[in-house]
Amino acid sequence: MPRWGLVVEQNLGYGRQGRMWSVGVIDHVEGSRDEALAALRVRAERFEPVHPANPKSRRLYQQADGYLLVVEGVWQPWHCRFTVAEQLYDSAAASERLEEEPSAAEPEPAGPTKAVPRTRDPEPDPGPPPAWDAEVPEVPSWLGRDDLP
Repeated sequence: MPRWGLVVEQNLGYGRQGRMWSVGVIDHVEGSRDEALAALRVRAERFEPVHPANPKSRRLYQQADGYLLVVEGVWQPWHCRFTVAEQLYDSAAASERLEEEPSAAEPEPAGPTKAVPRTRDPEPDPGPPPAWDAEVPEVPSWLGRDDLP
């Protein structure tokens, strides 16, 4: 049975240069694509985006692969895109499966083996914490300049 990721994309940050487009997986659904789209619609209707903080209105649009939420803020509109995507691979799940099931190709050791502990170098002493004025120079950079009034 296919596993679907419910994906949301939204803007984070403020200003023209501080904004960034962020993506996240809200949840996973096992079943058909239509079941995943139905679950995504419920999530999209209830979703509270990061921006705007005080929304005036919300509009939800359906697209071919998901939904588009347009939230009208005090100064400008913001939007979130919701899509379903079939999960083809998950490295975390694959590594968990490998840890749980020992490989048949690896023979078990015949007898007890003695583990040799690795020695570690001791961590260096970080020393005393820097003084509160450690970054302040002794002499200000403007002292002795002739071009200042």
